[in-house]
Amino acid sequence: MAGADKTPGTPPVIGVIGGSGVYDIDGLENTRWEAVASPFGEPSDELLMGELPTERGSQKMVFLPRHGRGHRIPPSELNFRANIDCLKRAGVTEIISLSACGSFRDELAPGTFVIADQFIDRTFARQKSFFGTGLVAHVGLGHPVCPRLGDAIEEAAKGLAIPCRRGGTYLAMEGPQFSTLAESELYRSWGCDVIGMTNMPEAKLAREAEMCYATVAMVTDYDCWHPDHDHVTVDAIIKVLLANADNGRALVKEVAPALSGRTGACEAGCHTALDDAIITGPDARDPKMVEKLSAVAGRALAG
Repeated sequence: MAGADKTPGTPPVIGVIGGSGVYDIDGLENTRWEAVASPFGEPSDELLMGELPTERGSQKMVFLPRHGRGHRIPPSELNFRANIDCLKRAGVTEIISLSACGSFRDELAPGTFVIADQFIDRTFARQKSFFGTGLVAHVGLGHPVCPRLGDAIEEAAKGLAIPCRRGGTYLAMEGPQFSTLAESELYRSWGCDVIGMTNMPEAKLAREAEMCYATVAMVTDYDCWHPDHDHVTVDAIIKVLLANADNGRALVKEVAPALSGRTGACEAGCHTALDDAIITGPDARDPKMVEKLSAVAGRALAG
């Protein structure tokens, strides 16, 4: 956690949350799996700590398998708060979220990566904020994705010739079942581009924790709206999933050097998102809540 005498969000530490099929990062050196305790409960797994060699020197990286190694945890049972809190405690300043998803658009074929910039949250069984009674805050979420990260990811994808779409709306559903046809058609009518089960409330919590966040939604299949949906086999989806995972790991390795060496806070305001968000005055704050939020909101609470 950055102290009061340090620029918020520095030094840069890149966190990667790996979705279905992504359970490690290529090219890391000096790696170790480390358990990090959180007052919000158990995270999905230990954190994989390591360093990625770059032209500027070694860039610190932290990886968390979202569903745990072996894919043990379903979407609704993920402890999103503990995951984000642990990454913050490990010093992470920016998060790249890799997620398998379905497509609502013909042009977003399986194998395409979508750098989503908007979300519609249709989840209902999840804890969605670090704050609560005794310490209230309302962060801005009009633009939930860090444009700086999006730019870097887009350039890296182009360099690797990965089919990529910059911008799009990610519909977050509760799951674990997939959509009905009526739901799929409804979400398409809303202008959504992809659908998944894991990026909310992840993005909301990253903003509350003053961390840059970007989603790479990796298309595995068309949702059930598509006329060819019934012809898609599990084997075909798994084949795409594994290819996406390989491309996802390559993308992370490619983008990391572009994010290293930053000396100032994010110009988009990600690292100072709580400056005008905390409503509860200092004298009215619950000391237990203050302690519980020492990592995600320590900078703002100390000010």
